[in-house]
Amino acid sequence: MSKLKIYGDLVSGNCLKVKYTADLLGLEYNWVDIDILAGGSRTDDFLHLNPAGQVPVAVLTDGRPLAQSNAIILYLAEGSRLLPADPYDRAKVLELLFWEQYSHEPTIAVCRFQMRYLGKSQAELDPDTVARGYQALAFMEGRLEGRDYFVGDGLTLADIALLAYTRVAHEGGFDLSEYPKVRTWITRAEGALGL
Repeated sequence: MSKLKIYGDLVSGNCLKVKYTADLLGLEYNWVDIDILAGGSRTDDFLHLNPAGQVPVAVLTDGRPLAQSNAIILYLAEGSRLLPADPYDRAKVLELLFWEQYSHEPTIAVCRFQMRYLGKSQAELDPDTVARGYQALAFMEGRLEGRDYFVGDGLTLADIALLAYTRVAHEGGFDLSEYPKVRTWITRAEGALGL
């Protein structure tokens, strides 16, 4: 068996979710940098691993490829404290992973991509996308009422998935000053991850 391989771009929050999870769990892996702007995810070799042409991709120790950041972190965290054993708490983690990809990533990450990768100004961002990003932050602020982490008493995959883009939301033009619980949670989660 070979070592786990993770193909990704270290600027991408979706890729960093996988890196954070693997690092926290102490997994041995080889990181393979993929420059998406230079077409690195569109080569024949990469498309063989993931026909969707998206990072991240993990190639498991038995050689099988696995795509989609949240699928990868779920696989890596199986049996660990990052994925609760209690069925309800596990479902709550999944609830937030699905919400992250449907309501959080398409707003905050998209604005960040446009500013960080494409060089757009904040004024050039789609106002509806920005508004939905702030709705996502408000949702997070509400969910953190009276709690340190999103599910249970400790860091889970829900926190890792939401942290990756929230901690760099300012790079997409988002002002977190009105979200004190989110800011406190970012600091706490970063500390738990050793960032």
